[in-house]
Amino acid sequence: MSKQSLTSLINTGTKLWLDSVDPDLVAENLKLGATGATSNPIIISDLIKTGRYDEQLSDLLQQGCSPRDAAWQLNDRVVAEAQKSFQPAWTKTGGDDGYVSFEVDPLLEDPVANMPHADRVARYVSEGTKWSQGHQNRMIKVPATPAGIAALPDLAAQGVPLNVTLIFTLRQYEAARDAIWQGAQKRDSLKTFKSVYSIFVSRVDVYTQKHVPELSADAQGQVGILNAKQLWQANQEFWSKHPTPLKQEIVFASTGTKNPEDVPWKYVIALAGSDIQTNPPATNDAIAQNDLTFTRTVDKLPPAAICEEIAAKVDIEKLEETLMREGIQKFADPQKALLALVEEKAKQLV
Repeated sequence: MSKQSLTSLINTGTKLWLDSVDPDLVAENLKLGATGATSNPIIISDLIKTGRYDEQLSDLLQQGCSPRDAAWQLNDRVVAEAQKSFQPAWTKTGGDDGYVSFEVDPLLEDPVANMPHADRVARYVSEGTKWSQGHQNRMIKVPATPAGIAALPDLAAQGVPLNVTLIFTLRQYEAARDAIWQGAQKRDSLKTFKSVYSIFVSRVDVYTQKHVPELSADAQGQVGILNAKQLWQANQEFWSKHPTPLKQEIVFASTGTKNPEDVPWKYVIALAGSDIQTNPPATNDAIAQNDLTFTRTVDKLPPAAICEEIAAKVDIEKLEETLMREGIQKFADPQKALLALVEEKAKQLV
């Protein structure tokens, strides 16, 4: 495996983050040039399934932790371990890079629980503050749901570095950005103010393939890329008018391809040149195993005819509603599975 291709990507101006906190993958991707990472319940579940954390889980349970609390404590430890690996990048950039994202409880949005909106907002603020405390290079990951967005001003005002996730549309991005900026202005200083906005890319193309089959062959599979580039441009324009000491950046997330006919680096090559790409380990592996040369493409839109066709045929409101409904379910279900896994482990370990 060669790091030459990923070095080429980084040289375009892209920061490379890893969509995993597996210690082995973190070590491997650090060598490939990664400077940050993100976590989620699926990643933590996969690590627990290996048995590598049985001793730590057993200790937590014996100390009187419930299986649920043990799951959260272990999550905290694994993310903190990854943070140590990326701390040098955070120090070197003065807090502009080197972060690991920690996801606030996905069950706050569980449709089955149907928690009142005000309660969800309060929980996002309290949980985000709790898990951020004492961590220089930890970002708190909050979804761009109504409750998540409503919690952002308080979190930003308290100095919490934020990663707003599950963003599919310009409306969501602007609502999240404006909420964070509103809170940030209440701080004594903007010196350590840092926020990123995770735009999901490949899920948009999965949606259009299923729900907008009338798109031409040229336009189908380009909607996620065009959407991400338009949101990136909006972010560039806003922060150029509101400059801050640290960069407020777009994270291109969901960059793994879902269509088997696509090359694994389809989205990586289309969005090269700025801000952050959070790539699955398999995507980085595929790039590292091929001799690729990346150039800046993030500011190059598809041909005008394709942009016009997409604008005419894709109902953005319907896209957002569908993908958010699916996204919330994809948040909640893995968390339930993680808690069930730790419950089962508890029976075995204690």
